[in-house]
Amino acid sequence: MTDAAALAAIHAAAFDNTRAWSADEIASLLDSRLTFVIHQPEGFALGRAVADEVELLTLAVHPAARRQGHARALLLAFEDESENRGAARAYLEVAQDNIAALALYKAAGYQTTGTRPAYYRHKDGSQIAASLMEKALN
Repeated sequence: MTDAAALAAIHAAAFDNTRAWSADEIASLLDSRLTFVIHQPEGFALGRAVADEVELLTLAVHPAARRQGHARALLLAFEDESENRGAARAYLEVAQDNIAALALYKAAGYQTTGTRPAYYRHKDGSQIAASLMEKALN
């Protein structure tokens, strides 16, 4: 069983400018048979597969472990597990000010397909749009 509190701690450290997900919220997501987690000590990817589609709900890497390839490894493992679950297409949303994540997803073959204005709220009350991205899986 996955430790939701440990995942919540990573999420809080990784997303210090926005509201982090609580352990209860993560545990609730993990209660669904459609949801899965790829977990490493440095971070995790949380996904939800329905029919032939999968959504990357979040990908978080602890700041002390960034720029070491962990996010890329988690994304690849997420895609592999998604394919094992029958997904043919992956979707995600990413804050437009998250330059590192945007670069990761673009390098992995994700294409921007739309925008959600004022989707994320920073702790200071400011809002930022989300880029909607998708990718065909093998």
